[in-house]
Amino acid sequence: MRNFFNKDTWIKPYLKKDKKLLFTAFSLGILTIICSIGLMFVAGYLISRSATRPYNILIVYVPVILAQAFGTGRPVFQYLEQLTSHNWVLRVVSSLRQRLYVTLEKGADFVGERFKLGNLLGVLSDDLEHLEDLYLKTIFPIITSYITGTLLIILLGIISWPYAIFMFICFAIILLVVPVISVIIFGKAKKYEKDLVADNYQNLTDATLGVTDWMISGRKNDFVNEGTKNDDKLAQSRNKVDHFEWNRDLFLRGMIGIIILGSIIWGNIYLNDSQSMSNYIAAFVLGVFPLLDTFIPVSQAMENWPIYKESVSRLNNLSNQLDTEEKETKAEFDENKINRISMNNVSFKYDDDNSEILQNVSINLKKGQKLAIIGPSGVGKTTLLQLLIGSINPNKGEIKINNTKVSDLQNNRSDIFSVLDQQPFLFDTTIINNVMIGNEQASFEQAKKALSDVELSDYIESLPNQYDTDIDESGIKLSGGQRQRLAIARILLQNNPIVLLDEPTVGLDPITENNLIKTLNKVLKDKTIIWVTHHLQGLSKMDEVIFLQKGTIQMDGSPAELYKNNEKYRKLYQMDQGIEN
Repeated sequence: MRNFFNKDTWIKPYLKKDKKLLFTAFSLGILTIICSIGLMFVAGYLISRSATRPYNILIVYVPVILAQAFGTGRPVFQYLEQLTSHNWVLRVVSSLRQRLYVTLEKGADFVGERFKLGNLLGVLSDDLEHLEDLYLKTIFPIITSYITGTLLIILLGIISWPYAIFMFICFAIILLVVPVISVIIFGKAKKYEKDLVADNYQNLTDATLGVTDWMISGRKNDFVNEGTKNDDKLAQSRNKVDHFEWNRDLFLRGMIGIIILGSIIWGNIYLNDSQSMSNYIAAFVLGVFPLLDTFIPVSQAMENWPIYKESVSRLNNLSNQLDTEEKETKAEFDENKINRISMNNVSFKYDDDNSEILQNVSINLKKGQKLAIIGPSGVGKTTLLQLLIGSINPNKGEIKINNTKVSDLQNNRSDIFSVLDQQPFLFDTTIINNVMIGNEQASFEQAKKALSDVELSDYIESLPNQYDTDIDESGIKLSGGQRQRLAIARILLQNNPIVLLDEPTVGLDPITENNLIKTLNKVLKDKTIIWVTHHLQGLSKMDEVIFLQKGTIQMDGSPAELYKNNEKYRKLYQMDQGIEN
C-alpha cells in the first residue's frame, strides 16, 4: 500500500490541494456526528430526568436547550459538510479531467498504437468517476469515522477506562478488522468484474467498428452477443458479492447491539449508585445508536478500494507511458525561421520491448527539402515520425530543429508541425468547420481558398448546403480521396513550416492516389516535407529517399541517383510499378 502511494500521482498530490477547504469538510463531518451523538445522549438524559418528575422545569431547561441545539446543528452541519466536500471534490475532479485530456492530447499521435480503444473508453467512462467516488465515498467517511472514533475513546477513557477498553475493542473490529476482510474478499471479486467489463468494452468497440461487416453477413444476433457475452458471469459475481454484503452488515449491526448491551451492563455497574447518576444510563445507551450511520459505512467504503486502486494504477500507467511532463510556457522559438532538422545517431525501443526499433539513425534536412522514408511494414517508419515531433523521446541520440532539442518544443509543436496520416479524423460537423479546426483565427474566405487549392470547391458548391454540409461522424459522407483533400485543406490553413505525411494514400484507388499526390506536390511545394510510405508512387518529386530496414538506413539518396546506381531500389521501383523483369 505504501509503495502504491509513493508512486501515485493521481490521489495523494490532490489531497494537498486547497487544504483549508478540505480541513473544513472534515471538521463539519465530525461536528455532524458529534451533534447526532449529542442529540441522542441529551434525549436519553432528558427522558430519564423527566421521569423522576422534577419539581421545577428549570432543572431540565439546559438539556432541552441542548437537544434543540444538537437537533438544529446536525442537519445544518451535514448540509454544510456535503456542500464543502462536494465543492472540494468537484474542483479536484475538474483538474483530474483536464489533466487526463492533456495527457491523451499530448500522446494523441500514437496513443492508438499503444492502447486498445476499449481500454481508453474504460479510462474515460469509469476511472475518473471512480476517483470522484474514492474521495466522496471512501476517503471522507473513513477519515471522519476514524477521527470521531479516536475522540470518543479518549473522552470515554476520561470517564471510565474499562468502558473505554471495551469500546476500543468493538471499534477496532468494526473499523479495522471487518473492513480489511471486506477488502480481501472484494478485491478478487471486483478485479474479476472489472476485467469482464473491460472485455465487454473491448468486444463492443471492436464489434461497433466492424458493424458494416456484421450487417452484410447477417449476423445481427452475434453482434449483440459480442457486447453482452459476459453479462451472466457479471450477474453471478455480483450475487455473491451482495450475499457477502448482507451477512457483513448483519454482523456489524450485531456488533452495535453488543456495544448497546455492554453500555447497559456498564451503566448498571458504574452509574447506579445514585438517582442523579442513573439518569445517564439511557443517555450512554442512546448515544450509541448514531454509530450505526457513522461506522458501518466504513466497511462499505473500504470494499471498493481494489477497484479504485485498479483505476488509479491504470491512470498512472497511462501517464507514465505517454511521458507527459507539463510545461507552462512555450519555448522562445521562431517557427518562421526553421532552417534545419537534424536527427543524430538516434536509437529507440519501447520499455516492454527487448529489441531496438531504430538503431543509430541520422537524418539532416534543410528548409524546404522533401524527404521520403520507405521500407516494409513494422520497421519503425511511423516511430521515426513520432520521434521527430517529440511524442516519444529517443533512448540514445538527439533530435534538433535548428539548435533546439525537439523535447524542449513540446508546446510549440502545433505551430511547427502538421500531420496527415492514413485516416485523418473528421468531426461530425460541417465541411467549413472541419477545415477551420486547423486555424480557428482564419476567415471564411481563407478556408474557402484552402478548399479551392485542394480542388474540392466544385464538389462542395454542387451540394445543397455547400460549405455548411454536415459530413457525419468520421466524414462518412465523403469518399476516401475527399476526406484526405479536406485534411490537406486543414493543413494549408494551419500554414505550419513542416508537414509530415504518414502513408496518406493507403487504401485509395490508383487514379485517386495519383491525383492526390499531384495535389500534395502542388499545394505543399514551399513546405519542408517528410513522407512515410511503402509505395514508391510519386517519389520522383522528393529531394531525398531513405530506405529503412531492421531499424537502420539501408539506402539513402535522391530518387534518380538510387534508380540509376542502386539495384535494390531499382527492383523495388519496378515491382511497385508492375514492371516485369
